[in-house]
Amino acid sequence: MPQEMVEAFSQPWFVATGTLLLGLIVGSFLNVAIHRLPIMMQAGWKRDCCALLEQPEPELPKLSLAYPNSRCPKCDSAIKPWHNIPLFSYLMLGGKCANCKTGISIRYPIVELITGLLSLAAGIQFGFSYELLAALIMIWSLIALTGIDFDTQLLPDSITLPLLWLGLALNLSGMFTDINSAVIGAIAGYGILWSVYWAFKLLTGKEGMGFGDFKLLGALGAWFGWQSLPAIILLSSGVGAVVGIALVVLAKQGKETPIAFGPYLAGAGMLYLFFGEWINREYLSLTGLS
Repeated sequence: MPQEMVEAFSQPWFVATGTLLLGLIVGSFLNVAIHRLPIMMQAGWKRDCCALLEQPEPELPKLSLAYPNSRCPKCDSAIKPWHNIPLFSYLMLGGKCANCKTGISIRYPIVELITGLLSLAAGIQFGFSYELLAALIMIWSLIALTGIDFDTQLLPDSITLPLLWLGLALNLSGMFTDINSAVIGAIAGYGILWSVYWAFKLLTGKEGMGFGDFKLLGALGAWFGWQSLPAIILLSSGVGAVVGIALVVLAKQGKETPIAFGPYLAGAGMLYLFFGEWINREYLSLTGLS
């Protein structure tokens, strides 16, 4: 790439504008992934069960992240490209389907906006660099996992495992931590929650969390090293406990109602991405280890 082009792309205003616009576009795609990926997973499980039981494979509609084009769930009319512009189309249509006027969930523009703003924040913090590309991949993956876990209490292996391997690969060159810390972080992240799961199950006979949570914490450990795990676990557990109590008290949810833990792990991971050094410094200061 010519040096002049590199210098132009490296300008702070260009990076900020580019990451914001790219984030809004990706946020629109993440809405599709959050909705469709669990359906695709369930279809795959049905096919696998039928194959195992030697039964005919069920006839399921063809579905992928790219096919078919987005349609209104109420009237099934195709969503035109100019009705699918992030944020703008929602505002232009007044939050309603252009054909049947059924209300569109506010979550769609919220996901687009959050993705855009977090991508912008990454652009400001990391600038035009390989670290920015890595940070964007992590942010987008964690947003998708958050939405899917909230909806279905699933954390797809198709996202968590590539995230783990990518963290290890990036840290071969020490992008976020050294490779030894990354490997230990991946092992410890998975092992800590695996141990908690089995201890809780042996004591209560119930499952306290899913295996996807183990893999997600292992992925965060692979990205940031074993040193990040105490802070990530404390942050996610603290927020999760507060939200859980609020849901029981305010939303009148029963104590037996399961609460997805993945979103809080994802949130803690994003906080660590942006404020890891400060979090470590404050954590060591509070514990008297600094």
